Amino acid sequence: MTERALVEAGSAPRLARHMRLKFDKVRDTWTLQAPERAFMLDPVAHAILERCDGAATLEVIIDQLCDAFEGAPRDQIQADVKALLQDLADKGVVAL
Repeated sequence: MTERALVEAGSAPRLARHMRLKFDKVRDTWTLQAPERAFMLDPVAHAILERCDGAATLEVIIDQLCDAFEGAPRDQIQADVKALLQDLADKGVVAL
């Protein structure tokens, strides 16, 4: 049994090898695609995932989002980012 990877401040998340961000012109929205499955992304999820390049740490991503969404409380952004990335890591969509 493999151990669950946890999203932490020093984590540098990236999309798993088989995952791709793609803009769906028909639906006018961003999607996260893999063989035989796709996730429809809202603007916030897209803003998070486009920053997951394997180089930026969780703290850097949160800082960037705080700058992009001025006025949003940092603790709320941090909680949302960690929750999304943990859920996607548990599904094998994001690598930590």
